[in-house]
Amino acid sequence: MPLNNNDIFKKLRVAHKLRDDDIVKILQLVDFNVTKSELGALFRNENHPKYVECGDQILRNFLNGLIVHLRGPMPKKAMKSNP
Repeated sequence: MPLNNNDIFKKLRVAHKLRDDDIVKILQLVDFNVTKSELGALFRNENHPKYVECGDQILRNFLNGLIVHLRGPMPKKAMKSNP
């Protein structure tokens, strides 16, 4: 059975011991705002009437935010001057 985005998101949440507040802050690091209730809908059982499928955009932004959260922001590259 293949994993969908919701399954991947849940596994990352458990592996990194993240709470809803932590995930909201991580997503804010990449200027992506989401509420706790929207997160709750993503983490529900597939059979639940208020279940929402996790889109690629949410998972992508979470992964980018997680990188910033764990490593820190990417340093700015120095501008090279042409001789």
